[in-house]
Amino acid sequence: MKQDEMIKLGISIGDLNGIGSEIVLKTFDDSRMLDFCTPIIFANTKILNFLKKQYKLSLHFQGIDHPSNAIDGKVNVVNVWKENVNINFGEEDTKIGEYAFRSLEAATAALKKDEIDVLVTAPINKATIQSDKFKFPGHTDYLARELGGESLMFMITDNLKVGLLTDHVALKDIASVITPDLIEKKIRTIQETLKKDFRIRKPKIAVLGINPHSGDNGLIGKEDEEVLKPTIKKLRDKGDLVFGPYAADSFFGTKNYKNFDAVIASYHDQGLVPFKTLSFGRGVNFTAGLSKVRTSPDHGTAFEIAGKNEANLNSFKEAVFKGIEIYKAREEYKELTENPLKKQGKKI
Repeated sequence: MKQDEMIKLGISIGDLNGIGSEIVLKTFDDSRMLDFCTPIIFANTKILNFLKKQYKLSLHFQGIDHPSNAIDGKVNVVNVWKENVNINFGEEDTKIGEYAFRSLEAATAALKKDEIDVLVTAPINKATIQSDKFKFPGHTDYLARELGGESLMFMITDNLKVGLLTDHVALKDIASVITPDLIEKKIRTIQETLKKDFRIRKPKIAVLGINPHSGDNGLIGKEDEEVLKPTIKKLRDKGDLVFGPYAADSFFGTKNYKNFDAVIASYHDQGLVPFKTLSFGRGVNFTAGLSKVRTSPDHGTAFEIAGKNEANLNSFKEAVFKGIEIYKAREEYKELTENPLKKQGKKI
């Protein structure tokens, strides 16, 4: 990427009956955001103009047929569909789910072709988006299939980063899913993303236990003793700064997380409950390990407040900024690894 080029930031619109469109439009109603990127929303100008009036906003849209036609300094909209859409805020609707998928599909295709640099996804309804083309528990699994790589749900703020060994897995299946191979893969993914996406040269990672009190030496389940501890020791013997397993119930309350660059939790709620408690409204969901950069806000569709002009845009705005920062860091890392003499300040 050339220094004078604006980052093309693609946005999938999410579920139109939720708050996604509100937080997207409110974010770019602030014209200062156009100094940081060129937004390209994959949706339809008619529906966005309707929603703009709904939220009493003043931004203007530049309708385009292809991301390559995007204009810097404008809020660009790729018209993914032409027909009218009936919105009923707060309602689950499979037809609206279809439009959410069409937006995501078009944005992902553009990302794969390098027509956009970063993808920020507005929240979907995981039930209504299901179809023959989308049979996934969420964005992460779909994007992993489309983009390749060892994907990992990575919840991030400036001061706290939490990854998951397992994400959308039923609690009863957690212990059987966590294997030494999975642990190593996820930790490697976190190490790589901390290095190339967050400029941390020697990452220090904490691993939370699977069972209460990390199993209490086998008294409360044997998975921590037989699976987690040997794998962590194996990695540390290789020189990796990986520590644990730590008892999850006290780890965050004692602020132990501040001693590490990242924390890896065994399952969804073990990691996301403390993360959202400490960071809700400021956190960002980053899909680490993919070949491209994708971020999203740390919340869902919030049907209960949809259409009421009450949604908080902070997490979505943070997702935009983090996406831009990660993209720049990744480009810098690529340049340094391809031209190692630059790291030493030598001319080449």
